[in-house]
Amino acid sequence: MSPSIELLEPKQAWAISAAKPLDEAVWQAWLAKGRAQDKRRKALGIKVLKWTGIVGLLAAAGFSFRLGAASPADDLSKYRGFQFGTDLSTVARQAGVDPSQVKVIHSRPALIQELEWLPQSHGVSSQTEPAKSVVFSFYTGELFRIVVDYDRYETEGMTSDDFVEAVSATYGTATKPAVSAKVAQSYGDPEEILAQWQDPQYRFELLRYSYGPTFKLVGISKKLDAPAQAATLEAKRLDDQEAPQRDAARLASEVGAAKAKLEKARLVNKPKFRP
Repeated sequence: MSPSIELLEPKQAWAISAAKPLDEAVWQAWLAKGRAQDKRRKALGIKVLKWTGIVGLLAAAGFSFRLGAASPADDLSKYRGFQFGTDLSTVARQAGVDPSQVKVIHSRPALIQELEWLPQSHGVSSQTEPAKSVVFSFYTGELFRIVVDYDRYETEGMTSDDFVEAVSATYGTATKPAVSAKVAQSYGDPEEILAQWQDPQYRFELLRYSYGPTFKLVGISKKLDAPAQAATLEAKRLDDQEAPQRDAARLASEVGAAKAKLEKARLVNKPKFRP
């Protein structure tokens, strides 16, 4: 049996041949649209990842800033609650010291005063107080320097590293001089700087006396220390310049006092003198 052959009419054949190119064009357009969507999705994903990283870094930085700001180990503006820049009466009240005990170091060109606090005489007997004395220095009434001398017996056996570790627990990471640094004193032996803690406004230094195993901690306000040091140098210059006049006036006063004393004794002894 011979297969049957179906002949398509011209109109049907044209429809089929025209439909094939049309389907191919739609397919290519659909692929192009898909590729464009993929590109947009990838670009959006990269942008999201980038901003997520930025936000994460900002959040971490903000957390670190808050942690650093809140951490007492970074606060160099005070010692045991004594804030640099505080007036003399407030410091005296905090320490329980009579303000009348203040010493005037220089009165011109600027007023520089010192107030000594002896924590061991005010401390609780059940507690060990390593600070033997604390000297507060004031420049025009503001606290600019704190010098803490430690009791050698209360700190006996402690090494330099022990001191640095203890101070670092309060003031943060210390920096140590690469080579041995000495601080010259107006009297006595020089002192060795063991470590420093500082920021743009304040500085603390741990020092060791060269003549024995005794340590001290010195803290300053940089803003106030600079003019205080300048005033101290100027006061010394004025003292040296006026020293001859001052010595002459003192000698004249002593001579006058001696003459007055002799005259008083003469008035008492002359009437009762009998040869």
